[in-house]
Amino acid sequence: MKKQKISYRLIPFKRNHNKEILARRELPYEIKLASQLMLDDLCFNWNKARLEEQINLAIDQSDKSTFDKLSKQYKNYIWES
Repeated sequence: MKKQKISYRLIPFKRNHNKEILARRELPYEIKLASQLMLDDLCFNWNKARLEEQINLAIDQSDKSTFDKLSKQYKNYIWES
């Protein structure tokens, strides 16, 4: 993977009213990508589990219209498995 260029931004130091400047380093691209992928996976799994609970509840209550609606949404979660 191509190494990303690191740039520095100058940010005024807010605690002290002197005109000191603090430089912060930005996060590397790999860390940003890994954190975004992890958050996406967590959201996907949480939404899928929540939808499964709603489908099971609709089955228990014999609610066919809700089951049909939720099963169509659930197809989006299982097509890649």
